[in-house]
Amino acid sequence: MPRLIHRQLHALLAAAALVLLAAAPASAAAQRTYEVTITNLTSGQAFTPPLIATHRGSTHLFQVGASANLGTQEIAENGNLAPMIAALAADPAVSAFVAAAAPLVPDGTPHSGDFADSVTLTITAGPGAQFLSYESMLICTNDGFTGVDALKLPNQLGAAVTVFGAGYDAGTEINTEDFADIVPPCQALIGVGSDDPGTGTTNPALAESGVIHHHPGIQGGSDLNPSVHGWNDPVVEITVIRVG
Repeated sequence: MPRLIHRQLHALLAAAALVLLAAAPASAAAQRTYEVTITNLTSGQAFTPPLIATHRGSTHLFQVGASANLGTQEIAENGNLAPMIAALAADPAVSAFVAAAAPLVPDGTPHSGDFADSVTLTITAGPGAQFLSYESMLICTNDGFTGVDALKLPNQLGAAVTVFGAGYDAGTEINTEDFADIVPPCQALIGVGSDDPGTGTTNPALAESGVIHHHPGIQGGSDLNPSVHGWNDPVVEITVIRVG
């Protein structure tokens, strides 16, 4: 992998590595085990490493029509998993959580040979944890993300459920579509670049006090190109199988 890409992705992946040690499983006899496969369906949007959690019904990573919490804002704007990981670790209704170790990159893009477009994660669920949630940033957006909130887990051994997720706008940052306001890996991973280095921090000057809503898509007129970075929903496929 080129050194530049490695450096740009380091901040996105560091928090994901920590999560593997953070989940606190229930006793082995009470656990259910699931394999969760997440597939990027877009042609021009890389995803940050998927973060998934099993939990009770009182927990929501995000809700359409509500304001984004800090964890969702940081994922959607900056690809930063750390605040959401901290929130999950502090929530007694969360059974387990885990993150992938790499982004999901569409086939045909410059680094699709370095990164896959799909990943399968294994996660457990303890007593009362009947739901699974997931989030990833849409890397070539200001505050776009995808995911699923409170998907009902299959109970029977061998049972599976497949759902499809849309692209969402966190409602926290104006959609300038300018590379100067978008995380650096966008340019290298998708192959459309500029002299702007990009940013992995929130710019208060671009703040908006909106709510989570379906993303309007890439409009064009700045650095993002609808024919390259655009998408049609759904953007992600999530399959959950109970394996233990």
